[in-house]
Amino acid sequence: MPEPFNASVYLVDRHVEAGAGARVAVRFQEGGLTYEDLLARVCDAASGLAALGVRPEERVMLVMADGPELVAAFLGAMRLGAVPVPVNTMLTAADLTKLVVNSRARVAVTSDPFAAKAAEMADAAPEIVDLVVAGESLPVLDAAEVHAWTDVLAGDGGFRPPYPTWDESPGFWLYTSGTTGRQRGAIHRHIDLKVTVETYADTVLRLNSDERCFSIAKLFFAYGLGNGLTFPLAAGATAVLDPSLATPASVLETLRLHEPTFFFGVPTFYGSLLASDLPDDAFKSVRYGVSAGEPLPAPLFHRFKDRFGVEILDGIGSTEALHIFISNKPGLIRPGTTGTPVDGYDLRLLDDGGNVLEGPAVGHLELRGDSIAIGYWCDAASTRWSFRGDWLHTGDVYARSEDGYYTYLSRSDDMIKAGGIWVSPTEVESVLLECPGVLEAAVVGIPDEEGLEKPAAFVVPLPGEEIEPDDVTEFCKGRLAPFKRPRSVVVTGELPKTATGKIQRFKLRALALPEEAPPPAL
Repeated sequence: MPEPFNASVYLVDRHVEAGAGARVAVRFQEGGLTYEDLLARVCDAASGLAALGVRPEERVMLVMADGPELVAAFLGAMRLGAVPVPVNTMLTAADLTKLVVNSRARVAVTSDPFAAKAAEMADAAPEIVDLVVAGESLPVLDAAEVHAWTDVLAGDGGFRPPYPTWDESPGFWLYTSGTTGRQRGAIHRHIDLKVTVETYADTVLRLNSDERCFSIAKLFFAYGLGNGLTFPLAAGATAVLDPSLATPASVLETLRLHEPTFFFGVPTFYGSLLASDLPDDAFKSVRYGVSAGEPLPAPLFHRFKDRFGVEILDGIGSTEALHIFISNKPGLIRPGTTGTPVDGYDLRLLDDGGNVLEGPAVGHLELRGDSIAIGYWCDAASTRWSFRGDWLHTGDVYARSEDGYYTYLSRSDDMIKAGGIWVSPTEVESVLLECPGVLEAAVVGIPDEEGLEKPAAFVVPLPGEEIEPDDVTEFCKGRLAPFKRPRSVVVTGELPKTATGKIQRFKLRALALPEEAPPPAL
């Protein structure tokens, strides 16, 4: 038999067993939990879910705000040998229903703010037989039984031994963020969480037990799960959780109250912080910022460092790889690049014919490493396209320098072929972000009246600023080659994004295309 391994034991029990049970594991608005407290909550959650009939390897849908209830439900399900599936709380009830039907979850747990749409989801999905609500809003359902979270936890209050899972056992699912409009369930093992700790958290962040980690990225997707749960708990450190949607004002409150040492965000939110009136010493407790989700433009890195005195470690990860596999490292930051491979991951670039490129090159990025998911649930075609033997095909186009630094160019289907020459949207966006008055920018390829693809720009102005499209076009002259310059500029109040902050370029293309646009030239 394989050696037992359960992620809940790795993240919680071992600290208690080592005599560190009195350390603070989780901080939140109302207070905090020590590792001993958290272990008790996790055991109660496992017992409560078992009492509802949840069996090992069955899915448990979690529509929950970041907080102690979500942590206990996630780790409690894994302790039981079941498979927690935390999902995007910003989805509509109809979208949530699709995920429930896809996952075949019989039990769902939700938080008070999302109880109404979780109830609508449960009524529309016959798979759900039990809905657990952490809060006061207990809906009345047609078919499923409703339970209060406090009642589910009201077991014998004793230690519940973990189910004898091992490293390869099904651990949890995460649905991809849907940059192309469709979400897929990535299947991860128990060991995958530990792998990301031993690669990224240990070798790049080098966390110790005195750290306090605060992530504006929520626990329901891969980036936030590592930042806000796995990494701090694995180090015996403290996770700082905020259930609300982050704003500069709420972040300032958290920074002052909990004094985190690591801050995890996405480029668009770093831009929002710079556009706010936060005091320049707001991040005085933070040793490093971390960014992922979209490339961090060099101008944004420099502006943040100059104002707040904090360097940002930009990197790239994915739901399929679970966390960051290319990153800038402390002391080795090269702004505008994604950095170098994280220890434990192998990378390669392929040309359009699938041939491996050596040395400095531009190509399609693939990686291999031990944290990669085993595939997508019930989606053989997508699994075969993305998971190619040991290698994961990311769908990203990257440039690799002579000394091994990687620079993101675009998604494979986002590259623009203008005048027969490939154009990277990221390169154009970096120039647009230097334009006075511009807060955010996105570039997509749009066919002109002859069906030839041309760059089109969408820009969001800084608060209180007005932008004229002609001024943006003029700014690009002398900074971009003629074929790279946007042929049109649209000023908009916001860019469509996924919950992870990734720009949904397919929506921008739909907005920019004329009603009877010709197809792109082949």
